Amino acid sequence: MNPSGDGRTNGLGTALAAEHAAIFAYGPIGVRLTGPQAADARAAEAAHRTRRDALVLLLTAGGGTAPPASASYELPFPVTDPAAALRLAVEIEERTGAVWRAALATTTGAERGRALDALTDCAVRATRWRRSAGVTPATVAFPGRPA
Repeated sequence: MNPSGDGRTNGLGTALAAEHAAIFAYGPIGVRLTGPQAADARAAEAAHRTRRDALVLLLTAGGGTAPPASASYELPFPVTDPAAALRLAVEIEERTGAVWRAALATTTGAERGRALDALTDCAVRATRWRRSAGVTPATVAFPGRPA
């Protein structure tokens, strides 16, 4: 077990909560997109589900607990068209990436590698969504860091 115990659990628990929220958000995102963008939304949701499942296993190993998903989530704005769906996809990946970036400080070893991989995945997806939406610049200098 990691010597930073509570920090590790809190950081990974917060990351799990962010993954739950991302999965929820991809529902409204996916229904507003078509073609390759809809396929990208399904792939992004699947990636967040895979990461969520791995976190649940990690946090519950040895008798720990994993925070459950909320019954519902409030989206930051209405998702009524493809443009709003793309904007939400970018925001979700940026927010989730920020949580994973924060988890880097509370993890070590393989868990820190997991957090870095998650941050990288979120940054890549956010860049793809920005490109799809025609947002420039498509990349940010420090993914997961507040602007």
